[in-house]
Amino acid sequence: MTSVAEPFDAVDVIMAKRDGHVLSDAQIDWVIDAYTRGVVAEEQMSALLMAIFIRGLNRDELNRWTDAMIASGERLSFSDLPRPTADKHSTGGVGDKITLPLSPLVASFGVAVPQLSGRGLGHTGGTLDKLESIPGWRAALSLDEMRAQLANVGAVVCQAGSGLAPADRKLYALRDVTGTVASIPLIASSIMSKKIAEGTSALVLDVKCGSGAFMTDVDEARELASVMVGIGTDHGVRTVALITDMSTPLGLTAGNALEVREALEVLAGGGPPDVVDLTLGLAREMLDAAASVVQAQGVPGAGISAGSPEAYRMAGKLKEADLGAALADGRAMDTWRRMIRAQGGDPDASLPWAKCTQEVICPADGYLTSLDALKVGVAAWRLGAGRAVRTDSVQAGAGVVLHAKPGEMVRKGHPLMTLHTDTPEAFPRALEALEGAWTIGETRPETGNVIVEKVA
Repeated sequence: MTSVAEPFDAVDVIMAKRDGHVLSDAQIDWVIDAYTRGVVAEEQMSALLMAIFIRGLNRDELNRWTDAMIASGERLSFSDLPRPTADKHSTGGVGDKITLPLSPLVASFGVAVPQLSGRGLGHTGGTLDKLESIPGWRAALSLDEMRAQLANVGAVVCQAGSGLAPADRKLYALRDVTGTVASIPLIASSIMSKKIAEGTSALVLDVKCGSGAFMTDVDEARELASVMVGIGTDHGVRTVALITDMSTPLGLTAGNALEVREALEVLAGGGPPDVVDLTLGLAREMLDAAASVVQAQGVPGAGISAGSPEAYRMAGKLKEADLGAALADGRAMDTWRRMIRAQGGDPDASLPWAKCTQEVICPADGYLTSLDALKVGVAAWRLGAGRAVRTDSVQAGAGVVLHAKPGEMVRKGHPLMTLHTDTPEAFPRALEALEGAWTIGETRPETGNVIVEKVA
């Protein structure tokens, strides 16, 4: 049997990028497809990733690279839904439970939120891990189940199917072991290929910066946000980004069931101010983006055409939505309960608690001036809330509860935080991770907003 000749040689593509040349559309299409098929070897793609890490990709190359990753699998479409769609993606952090109150809040205003989420790895938590602490809730849905839930409930949070951007799954694992993770073009194309393949019309990006985020520097976060917004816009997806602070844990909890409880506080009209502020800020951007899409494209599934009076009326209602009222009057909570029940969960069931707790005692009087998100995240991970490798299991009740945030007065001898775990032998390593995690001063520090800036 005669093998089909490949149109390119991997070595030539590697050398072209190594020497600073612009890759052609055909070269990019081929190398992604050939790597997915197993024709391009792991060591060859490793070399190409390193060449891209050093030389970068220009905007045209990056768009084509993203296109090729999307084309490696299936692409969903929700254009026939009777609702406009909007999605959110966070680059990850400590205590980031925002998807939980955000999705039902936005859905309560008639926008479909197809939130395909992942699991935690290392110090960053995973949305699916958090929701799986709810008895009966399941992450795996068929496409038909997902579409029905979006039409009937408006919000779905579930795991992505294996058919979406399979090239990215291979590349993601390879980047992890070749020192090429911290490349803005590779990060941006990885995130955006999956989000575009998910089929949403509007996308809001939550790009974290600070010690607990992948991007610790605000300038790097701004560059990543700008590149991702460009990719989304070039692919016809209404895309905006918020750069948000992750120097301190978000809210007062880091851990799966602990964060679900805090999300429920927000849905009940309470909750920590930073969690509420970010939830409302992202929801506002999602509704505004959805409104722009409605005006420009209509809602075909509802028989609303672009530019029609019905489209402008719907867009106007989205832009004028009173988000705070939807939390206060229970509308968002009602949508949450329907969302959880639709995926087999019991919204009235008790959430699990860890078997063991240990308090971390404040060593002095004063103001808490800093609290390092990364150190708290590592402590929660070591307590069992996270995983070191993707096959590890997690403890639903493990994590850290904070009793103060920067700017607040603390007292010597009072608890500064409480550690939760089912495995008390984990306490020493968690405490080790927290060494130097906080500072206490005599004067109240200035604290900034959780939302740093917008990139559009």
